[in-house]
Amino acid sequence: MNIRRKILIVDDELIEREMLAFMLSDLYDVIFADDGAIALDIIKQKRTNLSLVILDLHMPKIDGYELLKIMHDDNELRRIPAIVLTSEKGAEVKSLQLGASDFITKPYDLPDVIRARVSRSIELAENSIIIHQTERDSLTGLYNKEFFFEYGKRLDAQNGSPMDAIVLDINRFRIINELYGKSYGEEILKKVSSCIKEIAHQNGGLACRSGGNTFGLYLPHTPDLKKRVPDYLERIKNSTHAGKVSIRMGVYHDNGQGLDMERRFDRASLTCRKLRDSCESCFEFYNDEMHAKELFAERLISEMEIAINEKQFKVYYQPKYDIRGEKPVLRSAEALVRWVHPEFGMISPGVFIPLFENNGLIQNLDLYVWNEAAAQIKKWKDDLNIKIPVSVNVSRIDIFNPLLVDILCGISSKNGLDTGDILLEVTESAYTNNSQKIIDTVESLRKEGFKIEMDDFGSGYSSLNMLTSLPIDALKLDMKFIRNICSNEKDYRLVAIMIEIARLLEVPVIAEGVETKKQMELLKNVGCDIIQGYYFSKPLPHDEFTQLIKSEKKESRFLC
Repeated sequence: MNIRRKILIVDDELIEREMLAFMLSDLYDVIFADDGAIALDIIKQKRTNLSLVILDLHMPKIDGYELLKIMHDDNELRRIPAIVLTSEKGAEVKSLQLGASDFITKPYDLPDVIRARVSRSIELAENSIIIHQTERDSLTGLYNKEFFFEYGKRLDAQNGSPMDAIVLDINRFRIINELYGKSYGEEILKKVSSCIKEIAHQNGGLACRSGGNTFGLYLPHTPDLKKRVPDYLERIKNSTHAGKVSIRMGVYHDNGQGLDMERRFDRASLTCRKLRDSCESCFEFYNDEMHAKELFAERLISEMEIAINEKQFKVYYQPKYDIRGEKPVLRSAEALVRWVHPEFGMISPGVFIPLFENNGLIQNLDLYVWNEAAAQIKKWKDDLNIKIPVSVNVSRIDIFNPLLVDILCGISSKNGLDTGDILLEVTESAYTNNSQKIIDTVESLRKEGFKIEMDDFGSGYSSLNMLTSLPIDALKLDMKFIRNICSNEKDYRLVAIMIEIARLLEVPVIAEGVETKKQMELLKNVGCDIIQGYYFSKPLPHDEFTQLIKSEKKESRFLC
């Protein structure tokens, strides 16, 4: 049997009550109250089986605002949804803050619209009762992330009111757990959650625990949020009664762009992450500069495939010189990619490479560079009758591609090259994460004849024990160690130690970022084998590098 839900209509105007009853009585059991005091008595009496209150704001004895507040402050009555009758635009925000679930405007909408609003409010309330019981975060009692977004999106669809998004994070929470124990950390989470929940209730918003030590607040938009946020931050911090706890807060202040809830929180999260290294409580608002950077990044991501197809990416070659003999001789090169954008001009790799790495698109760019470099090696071989090896980057994402060995072998074969003509650079830090997988893949590449250069050596903090087991053919020193070897004795000695380690491993050492003759001479004195950097040449487009090869070959400074 289909149970008819009970609705209370509260309005001091008889005609208004009758009109609504006419629209709803075929679907619901409708009861009436003509003032707020009578309505409150009915609500209390029938609180267990009342599904909805439709409430006029202007009534004798107890008006709609006061009745909403009474219901909102009562744990039993709060579960009953209330739809507000109003003809005043300004009343909507205040009603929402007091707990209203929806609005019906006067003069009334079409009957089908009103019935749909009533049905949605009842359904949302009934669903939330179940979810409140089974899907709240068990530790803090806040909404879990899934329900928080589902509830928030439904409210957005019903009300269409502007909302502000706030993401909060407890700084260095892992350290708190390690120093003071898990139970202490859980108490901190509970205290922070209690304060966040109070802020949400006071503002008619929603709160959730979205991660281990991360929280979300979704609040009705207020123009003075910039004044309120410092207070919220201080209240949350003080709620822990622990001076060692600091909070960071990223805020998206609704500016009328009409973004959906998820995109608002994406921007608030982005802002919060920017504060990650802070040791003090702090906050920041998503701003126009961040917005411009986000749009620029999105545009670069969206245009990457076109850029590859149109060959907007240009491969430059920086020469590597062998300095072990009397005079330096050109030995090989490193392929470096540049993006010559038709609108933005030359885009720095420091901008687009981290962006593509974070989005997994770096594989596409690496594949493009490998093919371009291999084709250029072949061209030099055909045109100049010389073979010059070229180093290319292999990212961590590439390493986990099960087809990597086949792809690189295929590129070599297609261009008539030996696999040793393509040198593969893998960063030291890659070996420290899931190192066995990296080692297995690198071993497979070496069996095919590829040479492996460990890039940025000294920056990944590999243990000496681990170094002895890594399959590598050369160590490439991180350029930050080279920068100060002429002026800082410790840096110079550190480079000498790393070169000695390479000697023990029986692999050559490459130093990049060499800019002066004195740097070159010091590196030669401590046994460095190969050098690249502006002292010899900046990265060159293929035609200029071709001229460099011809010149060095003519001067007998080319190592065949």
